[in-house]
Amino acid sequence: MSERIAVIGGGKIGEALLAGLIAAGHQPKNLAVAEPNEGRARELSEEYGVLVTDIPTAVEGSQYVFIAVKPDIVDAVLRQLARVDDDGESERVTISLAAGVPIARFENALPAGVPVVRVMPNTPMLVNEAMSAVAPGRHVDPEQLTAVVGLLESVGKVIVVPEKQMDAVTAISGSGPAYVFLLAESMIDAGVALGLTRAQASELAVQTIRGSGILMSDSGVSPVDLRAAVTSPGGTTAAAIRVLEENGARAAMYRATEACAQASARAGRRPDVEGLGG
Repeated sequence: MSERIAVIGGGKIGEALLAGLIAAGHQPKNLAVAEPNEGRARELSEEYGVLVTDIPTAVEGSQYVFIAVKPDIVDAVLRQLARVDDDGESERVTISLAAGVPIARFENALPAGVPVVRVMPNTPMLVNEAMSAVAPGRHVDPEQLTAVVGLLESVGKVIVVPEKQMDAVTAISGSGPAYVFLLAESMIDAGVALGLTRAQASELAVQTIRGSGILMSDSGVSPVDLRAAVTSPGGTTAAAIRVLEENGARAAMYRATEACAQASARAGRRPDVEGLGG
């Protein structure tokens, strides 16, 4: 794999992407990271053997540039990117991992015709289990989009959506890990209330959620059918499900995701949009 790839931002998401690319077979000599913090830059260089430098140096000659910074510094990054000339041999594709920042903001700041891909990842990228949604800008050709999807598949699963669906994506997968963590937290507290130690309740809840996720992913059976298989008529699970339904668990999820999507839409119209996991 000879593509030159730059990652702007050496935080957790940038590092997760870097580690995934190397694990997928990309040579460290073809990767560069732009990270201004000297201590962090040294850590990344020592851990992965990649060039860690400034933005212009990292981007020069790169075919793919991932922007993995907080949205509030995107404009400063774009100003520097706009001054870096392409190498003349291949077109540079800019890929944004900055949550809530619309494609138009990149296209307006960069030279005319630059291909821009917007990505909504989520924090399981940190363990190579991301669910990333990709929206191509108007200058992205099919070959470039396929290449970006392939790069992101090094850290999880990827779907392609139109940009107008990004707020819904944020509500389901972008913020979704927080819903699962809240569920785990609630199950653990409930277990303690029922007489388990917190360590016992934590192990039971976390492994149950992990195993259930794998079962949903790998079995090919729908969540509806999997739930029905566990819920015997008149049994213990049926008693629990009845209480959850009576207390509006399903309706609460509808309202929560709707609120999240609306907040995402509002954030996309602001220059100071929140970052991943906001």
